[in-house]
Amino acid sequence: MKQPARGTRLAGIIETTAVLVVFFQALRVLFSVLFGAIYDALFAETVPMTGVGMILVAVIAALLAPLAAPRRPEAHRATALASAALVLLARIPLTLNDPQARLVASILIVAAAGVYLATRLRAAPQDAVRALLLALIVDQFLRALGHTWDVTLREAWLPAQIAVSLVLCLLSVWLFRRRQAEMATPGRRWGVKLGLAWGGWLFLQTSLLIFPNVVARWSDVSYVGLASIWFLMFLLVWPSDRAWTTGRGWIGGLMFLVFLLAGLALGYLASGLWAAAAGLILAQMASLVLLSSCLLLPDPDRRGRLGPALAAGGVLYLVLSFAYAFTFTYAYTLDLFRGLGLPVFLVAGLLTGLPALALPRDKAPASRASREHWLVIGTAALGLAGLIFAVSFPRQQPPPEAGDSFRVATYNIHYGYDTYWHLSLEEQARTIEDSGADVVMLQEVDTGRPTSYMIDNALWLARRLDMKEVYLPTLEHLTGIALLSRYPILDTDTLLLPSELEQTGIIWAELDVGGEPVNAFAIWMGLEPEERARQLDAALPFIEAHPGPAAFGGDFNATPDSPVYARIEDAGFTDPF
Repeated sequence: MKQPARGTRLAGIIETTAVLVVFFQALRVLFSVLFGAIYDALFAETVPMTGVGMILVAVIAALLAPLAAPRRPEAHRATALASAALVLLARIPLTLNDPQARLVASILIVAAAGVYLATRLRAAPQDAVRALLLALIVDQFLRALGHTWDVTLREAWLPAQIAVSLVLCLLSVWLFRRRQAEMATPGRRWGVKLGLAWGGWLFLQTSLLIFPNVVARWSDVSYVGLASIWFLMFLLVWPSDRAWTTGRGWIGGLMFLVFLLAGLALGYLASGLWAAAAGLILAQMASLVLLSSCLLLPDPDRRGRLGPALAAGGVLYLVLSFAYAFTFTYAYTLDLFRGLGLPVFLVAGLLTGLPALALPRDKAPASRASREHWLVIGTAALGLAGLIFAVSFPRQQPPPEAGDSFRVATYNIHYGYDTYWHLSLEEQARTIEDSGADVVMLQEVDTGRPTSYMIDNALWLARRLDMKEVYLPTLEHLTGIALLSRYPILDTDTLLLPSELEQTGIIWAELDVGGEPVNAFAIWMGLEPEERARQLDAALPFIEAHPGPAAFGGDFNATPDSPVYARIEDAGFTDPF
């Protein structure tokens, strides 16, 4: 078989990388807008359940789209062109901050990208694996530039996105004319087991492992620096990933499966840089090695069923994503779902690694990249890692001048959305700016949930407003309350309050206001009167343990004439209103 020209191969990797970057973006968007539709149907009752049912049918159909990928090599060229063009053109409306437009665009992208991936994995599996890793790197870079909010998913990016999509479409047309012999590559050993591994791996990446802000919140470590470490980690896997398992066979596969499961458990249960963050670094390394090693297994008999395997993986991904969403959404109504996050991730990790237990023992040495190849890749990666570190580091702003008073605000930011599920973090930041608040108590704060674009609300608002932040996770490390301050923060403490419904808590921060210590308390209280009473029983002693001048605010879920306000005033606080 004639090998494709070097320029054609490079262009093909660029095209595949672009398609997969858009695919990962579309998955984030899809589950975010889907969350809004389901929420409105269940709680606000503004969307009929039949409408949600139709949306779910469309989502499932999109995930099953790889079934339509042709197996005949002569059909691959046209399929690659059509599916890539659909992905790249549908990416344009994905930029709009409109839930309906984003829903339709993301479903189209997921369907077309599935067909495209099935085609490219058949035609050029090694290049497809390289492009998969590159897509993860590019996606991480775009999010780091925007402090966890992808800079290309904002409406200001629309003109640039139109230009990028059109240029990439022209590249796809050029490749269509150049691709002939490349499409005759032998098949790969794909079956249901490897398809499930793809679904488990996709869930792990899009819910945790590719997002340094999520790893930072799981580990309770600083996001600064971790983003660069996460970026550089890909150097250990790419471009000689098969070398990790070559010659070890199933023993090597078992070793990396143990690394993956142990790393996930350590990351979830422990805290601190060396315990949790190191565990999740190990888990990410293992997940990348496991999938790339399995994807490159030869299938001399050409019995692999790539389309059905990818479709099965897509359905598994959907099931795991909904199971994980339940640990947030229904943890306060059904005890069964409390703490379910770790089991969901362990199931995904187990399925990701199972095919590696059947890895053959390869007697031939794995091909390794040349020193020059490593030098070029390493230099570029170090440069980009340095840029990521620079943009992730918060700007140092002088504190405001202290006067006789300072302004305090409380804000329920609804996970960064407005009432109609438009992503409204920028508008919320401007509201805080216009208020002139020096200290802000935030509720319903997400820091990396799949249903809120994986954005760290607290970190993004703090960077945008040049403020310091304290965060208290109340569910699964990634949703809770926060406190923002323009003044230096000297010390902090947090407490989870007794909660039978949604888990709530209280934050204490000691602020340096013109050289004088001032306490600030941020709280979020429950929906039921009895629950609020029990929470105050725990919160007031916590407040009394930190004597001195104090500001206390948050979402009390109570009216000024309620017992909650009376008890707070009896504790010595004055309502400024």
